[in-house]
Amino acid sequence: MQRYLVLADGTVYPGTGFGASATTMGELVFNTGMSGYQESITDQSYNGEILMFTYPLIGNYGINRDDHESIHPTCRGVVVHEVARRPSNWRCDETLDAYLKANQIPGITGIDTRAVTKHIRTKGAMRAAIVDTVTDAVHQRLQRPLDQSHEVAESSTVNAYPNPATGLNVVVVDFGLKHSILRELAKRHCNLTILPYNTTASEIMALNPDGVMLTNGPGDPKDVPGALPMIREIERQVPLFGICLGHQLFALANGADTFKMKFGHRGFNHPVRDLATGRIDFTSQNHGYAVARESLAQTALTVTHEEINDGTVEGLCHNRYPAFSVQYHPDAAPGPHDAAHIFDDFIDLMHAHQTTKKERK
Repeated sequence: MQRYLVLADGTVYPGTGFGASATTMGELVFNTGMSGYQESITDQSYNGEILMFTYPLIGNYGINRDDHESIHPTCRGVVVHEVARRPSNWRCDETLDAYLKANQIPGITGIDTRAVTKHIRTKGAMRAAIVDTVTDAVHQRLQRPLDQSHEVAESSTVNAYPNPATGLNVVVVDFGLKHSILRELAKRHCNLTILPYNTTASEIMALNPDGVMLTNGPGDPKDVPGALPMIREIERQVPLFGICLGHQLFALANGADTFKMKFGHRGFNHPVRDLATGRIDFTSQNHGYAVARESLAQTALTVTHEEINDGTVEGLCHNRYPAFSVQYHPDAAPGPHDAAHIFDDFIDLMHAHQTTKKERK
């Protein structure tokens, strides 16, 4: 069935529909990863976005039960150059087409995704729609702003739940977490309690945590102002570690500012430099907002990492409290595993804090 990818600036790309037959609208963004489409589609950070892959063949190893980053994907659509008709992999449980149909996510294939990517890199990320027919009504709807303020609420858990172990007691505040974050903490024997995004500091401290994790999530960090007082209270008491949206919220809570990037970072090949050691890690990233470097001057935050290509702030630490954050995804699912040591840094920080507490007593 012929379908169309329509951009807010009036550009139209014809293609063939797959996945769900519904029409959709969202912000069109591109991902440069050569693999990992399952992890990306199920990443809650893509809530509200139409996800376009620059690699020309997507779906060639199908979908399996092990690599989901969330149970219910919330991206608005998937755009590919070619979707594989016959996936081949020993872990394959179903095709990408069948998975998108089951989750009511429309897709479109036959699109020159690299040409569209060049267009976005010039014009910036923009609203787009996947439709059966191009009409004036479609163009008019694309001129209206998208309401993205509810995306974290949609992506976060509603109820607290545990992931039991016998090690350090870590509270994970869920803004739209990836399951791979829980896997990395579980590898390090952390006893986890996952709480909703609107949890208060008193509710967190009642669990007597050794540390608190702020997860990734979708949208504009300024749409989650309720998290900032919680972060300011927690960072004074126990070690705190933020990833992606958690990094941006950590910055806002400490007086810095954030801004919307022209087209964001989405892929698994972003080089990041540790400013203290000079070490360079290739990282997995997925964000359309970033911390404004010039806004950090009057704060108690120090830049620890930066993106080599464009100088984006990729890591922060607090000068007085045991708190730090990174913009990239050290859980690396998918993507290079260079930065997995960041989780070890969090573990070391919690142990050091425990030692300090004992010495004070």
